[in-house]
Amino acid sequence: MSHATRTKMVPLPTDVIIPERDIGKQPVLDIRNLGIDFGGLTAVDSFTLAIGPTEIAGLIGPNGAGKTTIFNLLTNVYQPTRGSILLRGIDTKGMSTAQVNRLGIARTFQNIRLFGGMSVLDNVKVGLHNSIKCSFASSLLHTPGYYKAEKKARERCLELLDFMGMADMAQLRADSLPYGAQRRLEIVRALATNPAIILLDEPAAGMNPSETAELMEQIVRIRDTFEIAVMLIEHDMNLVMGVCEGIAVVNYGKIIAKGTPEQICNDPVVIEAYLGKKGAAAHAAEG
Repeated sequence: MSHATRTKMVPLPTDVIIPERDIGKQPVLDIRNLGIDFGGLTAVDSFTLAIGPTEIAGLIGPNGAGKTTIFNLLTNVYQPTRGSILLRGIDTKGMSTAQVNRLGIARTFQNIRLFGGMSVLDNVKVGLHNSIKCSFASSLLHTPGYYKAEKKARERCLELLDFMGMADMAQLRADSLPYGAQRRLEIVRALATNPAIILLDEPAAGMNPSETAELMEQIVRIRDTFEIAVMLIEHDMNLVMGVCEGIAVVNYGKIIAKGTPEQICNDPVVIEAYLGKKGAAAHAAEG
């Protein structure tokens, strides 16, 4: 599969880069000097990054580098020890995870977290909690307003499932799906929250090459169709280099490099810490 068409990346006055098409637009995420300590251990330190509102960004690094901790900070699972996170220009300090989700950030997890005993359709309905307008009394009494909201929710769920090629699975139990389909269902549920940015934590984990190639196409379609940003943690370098426009590399909780895929592939610090000479050469050849 050929690499996705990328826009030119341009530097901002700070040391961050965003896609050229996002110039003049407020970054969906503006992260400044973010850090967190657990006891006496610094897990993340001086993490600074901006992500354009339609950017596909990558976060890579060795196991234990702090990548998932960063996602937990961005979604307020953890409160940072220092630094700030602006989501669509709003400081998320002190917010709950649910409040941050309503503000526009959604995520999937490295370990799939679906409601296995519920149908595929009902799993997606859970994601619609931000947009369903129906009072508790209406739900309890099954008023006409309840049925109208239920019909609208069902239609929206089926639209999102169809977008990911899963409409025919709507009535199946989530835990009966093949692994790759469960991964896609997590993405659909995240999209149902109507995010401005979706964080994907190792979305290709456990997928075969065919499923990974399809996922690459779907990530680009998500960005283009919903006009949102995507940020992903991933060890599959073919996927990262194929779809990401800007990439940040972390090691021991700190950014060691930021740039385009081409710049990252040729950065000696990244090659030494993460890619390895053979891996870098292979990606350069593919490009």
